[in-house]
Amino acid sequence: MTPLRRRSFLSSLGLLAALAGCARFEPPHVHVEDYEGRKIRVACVGDSITYGAGVEDREKNNYPAVLGSLIGSSFEVRNFGRSGATLSKAGDLPYWTTDEFKAATAWAPDVVILKLGTNDTKPQNWKGQEAFRRDLEALLEHFRTLRNKPRTKVWVCLPVPVYGDQWGINDRTLEEGVIPVLMDTCQDRKVPVIDLNDALTGHPEMFPDKIHPNAAGAKLMALTVFQAIRP
Repeated sequence: MTPLRRRSFLSSLGLLAALAGCARFEPPHVHVEDYEGRKIRVACVGDSITYGAGVEDREKNNYPAVLGSLIGSSFEVRNFGRSGATLSKAGDLPYWTTDEFKAATAWAPDVVILKLGTNDTKPQNWKGQEAFRRDLEALLEHFRTLRNKPRTKVWVCLPVPVYGDQWGINDRTLEEGVIPVLMDTCQDRKVPVIDLNDALTGHPEMFPDKIHPNAAGAKLMALTVFQAIRP
């Protein structure tokens, strides 16, 4: 699915949600007043792209760190990215088994930004759309039920573009397998989507190794996420 078709699809979802009344998506922004003056916990869940592999001065410039500087003092943003992690439970490094998954769960965040799927495109990890959908649904359910008042909000990111096949990661499986499942499942589950793929399309200069964004790419990711969840 091309970026243009995705934009049209996402716009249609917003219109349908508005017309559907009680069936609409979650509110598109986090409302600070709902949290009674306490800091709002934002967990950035993902793989090496969330972690910031390849980002210059990583501790300062990874996308969760930049998001934290943008979003303000009412929020605490933490990076739970794990290099090589897959969304799939049958992958060679399932996020479910990582220390980062355990830490994110124990922290009980109010907001989860979920950006997984890139490593799932590797041949040894991709088990088909139905298997990927099942594991995505399970992960959404896990994070959406961590808090009750207010309920944990989850945003799902469409993975950034792949500018060249590396380490088994490939664009075809991303575009024809991963992204359609993410979009369809989020529509079914009323989960808002952040299109990082569209946001970073046309910026190959931000991907020195064709897979991982540099500091400029991480900043663009952070800005895109911020625009989606800003108070």
